[in-house]
Amino acid sequence: MRYFSRFAPVRAVNDLRLYLSQRRPYEVVFLVVAIMLTVTVIAGFVIDSHVEQPYKRDIVYVQNWRADRSEAEIRAAQFRDMAIKTKRDAAIEKAKVDRKASFKRLDDKLDKWGI
Repeated sequence: MRYFSRFAPVRAVNDLRLYLSQRRPYEVVFLVVAIMLTVTVIAGFVIDSHVEQPYKRDIVYVQNWRADRSEAEIRAAQFRDMAIKTKRDAAIEKAKVDRKASFKRLDDKLDKWGI
């Protein structure tokens, strides 16, 4: 704690002025540019780190089934649901293939440029 008791802002500013006065002008310019770039990068990370989370409802729909359903009715409902699930899975798989193809095209372009 003794260090902080000896710290004085006026002495620190005077010390900085003495240091900068002994530097050549191009060194001071590069120092200012380096500080500005560092502050810009840190500010970019700070601004980018705040992401607004959109409110999304989580609705769960429940189907109420009769207790006296026959096996045939159950199998028919499963067959209908399986057809819907197959269509949904095919759409998801097609989207995955399309996305993979777009990344492949991008990778080929970058390889062509030598990156």
